[in-house]
Amino acid sequence: MSLAIRLARSGAKKRPYYRIVIADSRSPRDGRFIEKVGTYNPLLPKDDNNRIILLEERIKHWIGEGAKPTDRVSRFLEQAGITEKKGDRKNLKKGAPGKKAVERVEERNKRAAEAAAAATAASEAAAAPVPAEDSAADTAEA
Repeated sequence: MSLAIRLARSGAKKRPYYRIVIADSRSPRDGRFIEKVGTYNPLLPKDDNNRIILLEERIKHWIGEGAKPTDRVSRFLEQAGITEKKGDRKNLKKGAPGKKAVERVEERNKRAAEAAAAATAASEAAAAPVPAEDSAADTAEA
């Protein structure tokens, strides 16, 4: 049986609260677990002591038994000084915009640059002095 140290979500809608649990890696995220070894409340400020609570002795015991922490839990354990930093983290690109969004931003920037160029050209044309000959001819015709 492969063990995982992972987060199990609880709490109300839009009010998450996580338990840090030892579970069989095949069991569902919020399903059956072996032992609760901590809590994580993301709604609390980052400097609050109750944001992340860990039972260090039990976590060390389960790591000795072969439990593997998930990426998020391993970050918590590193901050607490229980484990050392590992370089094999996944750097997911979920937050990066998609192709269509990038195209829309580029199109918007292109249109803004064209509008700015047209505005500067119009202001330069308005600021240019009117030749004296043309103005004299216009007044004589009127």
